[in-house]
Amino acid sequence: MLDPNGDADEYFMDLALKEAKLALIEKEVPIGAIVVKEGKLIASAHNLRESLNDPTAHAEILALRKASESLGSWRLSDCTVYVNLEPCPMCAGALISARVRRVVYASSDPKAGALGTLYNLGSDPRLNHELEIRSAVLEEYSSNLISEFFRGLRTR
Repeated sequence: MLDPNGDADEYFMDLALKEAKLALIEKEVPIGAIVVKEGKLIASAHNLRESLNDPTAHAEILALRKASESLGSWRLSDCTVYVNLEPCPMCAGALISARVRRVVYASSDPKAGALGTLYNLGSDPRLNHELEIRSAVLEEYSSNLISEFFRGLRTR
């Protein structure tokens, strides 16, 4: 674990990556997400699409649900979400709808990235909310984790 007195974004991304490793144990795509408010972990989740047979069971969606339940509000305006892969359009829409203040992600997603790679939903002034976005935090570790997972699928 990284020093919490160092880069807070790296510290919390490390927690999201630990959540992603839990997805690996369940044979899910290794994506983990956490929600932080005022420097405290509020919720964590990892992908469960295969386990739940639910196309919406992305790490971000599950973490937002847990955070909303924990805080007793769907408005997560003082929260930061950390996720190890750039959110897809569905998840970016949910982050915007939840009024999340900030999103920090590790790896860009060239196939579905909606916070800067393919789309830029988080910074679209036509929407009712914009996200503060930071990318490439612990990017290499996250990219390797995801690549190794898919490499393993191809060799099976």
